[in-house]
Amino acid sequence: MTDTIDGAALLTEVEAFHRRFNVFPTEAAYVAVALWDAHAHLLDCFDSTPRLAFLSPEPGSGKSRALEIVETLVPHPMVAVNASAAALFRAVSGADGRPTILFDEIDTVFGPKAGDNEELRGFLNAGHRRSGVTYRCIGDGGNQTVQAFPSYCAVAVAGLGSLPDTILTRSVVIRMRRRARNEKVEPFRARIHEAEGHKLRDRLAQWAEHARAQVTGAWPQMPDGVTDRPADVWEPLLAVADAVGGDWPDRAREVCVTLVKAAQYTDKHSLGIRLLTDLRDHVLIGIDRLPTIAIIDRLNALDDAPWADLNGKPLDNRRLSRMLGEYMTADNEPIRSRNIRTAGGVLKGFHAADLDDAWARYCPAPQDSATSATPLQPSSEPLNL
Repeated sequence: MTDTIDGAALLTEVEAFHRRFNVFPTEAAYVAVALWDAHAHLLDCFDSTPRLAFLSPEPGSGKSRALEIVETLVPHPMVAVNASAAALFRAVSGADGRPTILFDEIDTVFGPKAGDNEELRGFLNAGHRRSGVTYRCIGDGGNQTVQAFPSYCAVAVAGLGSLPDTILTRSVVIRMRRRARNEKVEPFRARIHEAEGHKLRDRLAQWAEHARAQVTGAWPQMPDGVTDRPADVWEPLLAVADAVGGDWPDRAREVCVTLVKAAQYTDKHSLGIRLLTDLRDHVLIGIDRLPTIAIIDRLNALDDAPWADLNGKPLDNRRLSRMLGEYMTADNEPIRSRNIRTAGGVLKGFHAADLDDAWARYCPAPQDSATSATPLQPSSEPLNL
């Protein structure tokens, strides 16, 4: 029976099924999503499960359709829109089997007008690890006791904008966009195509039963430079690729590097890291120090940067100082502005040497090595501003 299941061919069919109905932004996305579909059938074999996030800046970008296709391919799908954390953790610990949670319109939960929603955020964060649990009091009045509810489950989400950093860094992120006029897909008709997806799902489940021993406890070789949280995210997907064989192990590692780098350069995981990176790559290139007013002018003038419109207001010196003050210098002191002598007098500003340690710890490697080819040298000469 084992020999009748060609894992590589099956996963290629899963990828082709997505291609019929989804226009993903990159070729890498099709590979990543197919691997994620398969990993959902092997959840107990892994120590962690990555979240799959279909995100876009505008409606009509195919996010919900992507979730619909995933729904046909994963075990025990549970479609959630505005579901509470209490409902989700009870579903995960229920007697009907662990669901694969598909959370559409996630922006209504974590968007700018939705509040922090810490309870749901905590559930999604805890459920990333197999050991993750959610603690709740049960019982009435003085007879309440604390009970741990398992939270570990596969979760795919779709929404506008972005996600909280704690969820984003645990996710394989697919940045969806509207189809161009020349991009065509086959219309998805549930009455017809759900059954096709379910047949693939059942074959994935059958393959997973035979692959379980191979995948359990596996330590897939990570591509160079993929460590820490990105390695946690990709370990289950690479284990699946190694198990199916064929060209999937090589494709998966190429895609891993592509999407990890994309996350570093586009998401930068937080506004603070975006600030540090823009200061290094666009503002303080070849300059050892610069007054705050000049830094703000240069940041606000950057194309494709958020600084000129932060919730309707441009970046100012107070917010710049507050954001940089959250990071430390090499001497373990908060980064602060210092006096800088200029041709017009003494102004407050920032020294590149104070940011070196934060740049090394938090920022992705420069895309253009020329920007860091010449080390910055302190100067005692006044700036001509």
